[in-house]
Amino acid sequence: MLTRRAATAAALATLIPGAAMAAAPEKYGLFGKMVAAPGKRDELIGHLLAGTGQMPGCLIYVVARDPVEADAIWISEVWTDRQHHADSLKLPRVQAAIAKARPIIAGFGERFETIPVGGVGL
Repeated sequence: MLTRRAATAAALATLIPGAAMAAAPEKYGLFGKMVAAPGKRDELIGHLLAGTGQMPGCLIYVVARDPVEADAIWISEVWTDRQHHADSLKLPRVQAAIAKARPIIAGFGERFETIPVGGVGL
C-alpha cells in the first residue's frame, strides 16, 4: 500500500512533464572527434563499428565521417549511465577493436561529456 506522500508523488509524476525523469538515473553521453592516419579513415570506422555488437547499457553509438576534414570522424554515444560506458571498454569485442584501431589513430580532437535528457531515439 502506498503512503499518502508516495501516492501524491506518483500522481504528480503523471501530470507534470519531466517529473518522472528526476527520479531516474542520469544518462551518460559522449561526443568526440577522432583523426585517422592519412587515408585510413574508412579502415578506422570499420574497426570501431566491428567492436560495437552487444554493449549492455548502450542506447546510441554512431560513427560519422567529418564532411570537411578527410581523415576525421565523430563518435556520438549515449549510455544508460556512466558505469555502463566504463564496463563496455572491458568487453573482449571492444578490446579487440581498440587493439586494431590504435595503430591507425593519428589523434583526437574535441571531446564532450553530456547528460542526455531526451529526444528521438532515447
